[in-house]
Amino acid sequence: MAPRALGVSANATQRYVRGETKPRKWDGNYRASLRGESTHMRDRAEAVGRELAKGGFRVEPGKSRLMRTRKEVERGWRAVSDHLLRSGQPELAANVRQFVTEMPRPQTEKEMLAAMLMRERESVIKSPPMQR
Repeated sequence: MAPRALGVSANATQRYVRGETKPRKWDGNYRASLRGESTHMRDRAEAVGRELAKGGFRVEPGKSRLMRTRKEVERGWRAVSDHLLRSGQPELAANVRQFVTEMPRPQTEKEMLAAMLMRERESVIKSPPMQR
């Protein structure tokens, strides 16, 4: 039986509160990316690659909002940790603080693509040359 049917407020926790940082994709784009056939992601990656090749990388306008949201989320989790400490649950409070420190840094999709492209470039540079 669904929690709401039992009178339990069952709103889903927002993704960013759970520490989820990857952008959510529409189902079609997501499934195509799993198959390696996403033209959307290929176009995005190529655009980021062109920016990196030119030596410049423009920060997306949404980055400041992303950072503000992260600060609010961290503040909320610290408040939970403080409450747990006052309630005599230091171990759980420590777990909450550890969760906050281990959350991946907030990145826009563009920053994630740039990091992926840079890692791929580094692995190609470090690869030993092929022998004939």
